Amino acid sequence: MLTTATPRRLRFDRAHDSPDTAATFAHLAGLDEGPERELLREEVVEAWLPVAHRIARSFRDKGESIEDLRQVAAVGLLKAVNNYDPQQGPFESYAIPTIRGELRRHFRDHMWDVHVPSRVQGLRNTVHLARQELAQQPGGCEEPSIGAIAAHSGLTEDEVRDGLKAINGFSALSLDAGLLPVDDLGYNLVDVLGALDSAYDIVIDREAAKTGLERLPERERSILYMRFFEDLTQSRIAEKFGISQMHVSRLIHDSCMRVREEASPDRGRAEGDQAA
Repeated sequence: MLTTATPRRLRFDRAHDSPDTAATFAHLAGLDEGPERELLREEVVEAWLPVAHRIARSFRDKGESIEDLRQVAAVGLLKAVNNYDPQQGPFESYAIPTIRGELRRHFRDHMWDVHVPSRVQGLRNTVHLARQELAQQPGGCEEPSIGAIAAHSGLTEDEVRDGLKAINGFSALSLDAGLLPVDDLGYNLVDVLGALDSAYDIVIDREAAKTGLERLPERERSILYMRFFEDLTQSRIAEKFGISQMHVSRLIHDSCMRVREEASPDRGRAEGDQAA
């Protein structure tokens, strides 16, 4: 028989913000999927949200908005509630690592604009934390030396250098980023970046087709020239040569196939092997 969950006041441990939900989880474990189980699950999630938000705040200096971090932490909390087994021990010891893991995955999978190996991502986080701690020390500077970071973090100097490089790879520079002014004229990064020139491809294609065209009979070369350079229709070309339009179509197709075969890299390698 379906029963309705009775609202209850969850007790909080006064030492911290972790609510006492052991009885609720024990009740959940004995319920099948249904309205009562869903209601209790929502009650537990709501009770533990302050903990999830507190964990999210510990990631706030990594370039993501606090609201987005709270949403990610809430996802981690929901996963913890859904997968928790009371026999594993206190919920807190399961939920906190789950929420932290969800936040770390978010940064690993969604926040890196440039692909960086996970080992280097870890170095980046260690170096970033060491720089912050050194800067906060009495007499500390905002840009501690590589040696100081290495001594503080326990990393080698090469590992510190890799971590510093990864810090720059965490977010890509916008194409609209301003560059140093030249003669009081402002430039954006996009203004000075090169681009592929399609004319190079045209030159390469023409050179590749040259040998094949030279080996065609004069009539076929003339037909291709009229069709692709003078833009004559197949019917008009047929009238000029006194042949059918179907014949012109077949000649164009066969000629193009021969030129393509001549331009094929495999053809060039085969001829080179024969010459050898």
